[in-house]
Amino acid sequence: MITLEGIDRAETIRYLGNSRVNMNEDMSALLDSCEKELLRHIEVKYLYKTVPAENSPLISGSDIRAHLKDCDKAVIMCATLGREVDRIIKIAQITDMSRAVVLDAMASSAIESVCARLEKQIARENTGRYLTWRFSPGYGDYPIELQSLYLSLLDAPRKIGLCANQSSMLIPTKSVTAIIGLSEKPVENRRRGCATCSLAGECKFRKAGKRCEF
Repeated sequence: MITLEGIDRAETIRYLGNSRVNMNEDMSALLDSCEKELLRHIEVKYLYKTVPAENSPLISGSDIRAHLKDCDKAVIMCATLGREVDRIIKIAQITDMSRAVVLDAMASSAIESVCARLEKQIARENTGRYLTWRFSPGYGDYPIELQSLYLSLLDAPRKIGLCANQSSMLIPTKSVTAIIGLSEKPVENRRRGCATCSLAGECKFRKAGKRCEF
C-alpha cells in the first residue's frame, strides 16, 4: 500500500518553473496550504500485472519495441490520485487561479512520487530480473490510444475508477499508465528525454529553455 505523508516541495517548484517562483513568506504559506489540502483529498489507487512482452497488442511502434528489447515479460501499471484532486483543482481555477496553478503542480509531483514508489515495489517483487524504466502511451511513437487497452487489461474502471475519454486522456487527470520491461539479462539504459515525450510541443520547461529531467 502506498500512502503520501508529504509532497516533494523541490519537485513542485520545478513544475512551477523554478526561477519564476518567488519564494517569500506568502509563497511558502501557499505551498503549505496546498499541500495540506491535497493530502486530505488524495486517495492513492494503483494496479499492476505481469504480461508477455512479445506478440502482444500492447506493442505498437518502434520506440516501445526498442524499449522492451530482450524483455520476455513486462509489468503494466496504472496509478491515480483520485477524483477529489481534480475537483479541488477545478474549484481553485474558478476562485483563485494562483492557488490552482500550485495545486496542479503539487499534484503532478505527487503522482510522480506514487509511480516512483510503485516502480520500487515492482522491482522488489522481481528480484533477479532486470527492469527497464517505465514507458507510457504517448511517449515517442507509442500510441496514446493504448491507454484504454491498459485500463481494460487491468480492469481499472471497475476496480479503481480510472477511465479514459474519447481523446484517450485519463480521468481522473492526475493519473498514469505505463509499462516496465522485465529481462533475464541486463537491459540497456536508454536515455529518456524530450524526443520520447508526447508533451514536447507544449512543454512549459522547454518553453523556458529548461528540461523536466525526464
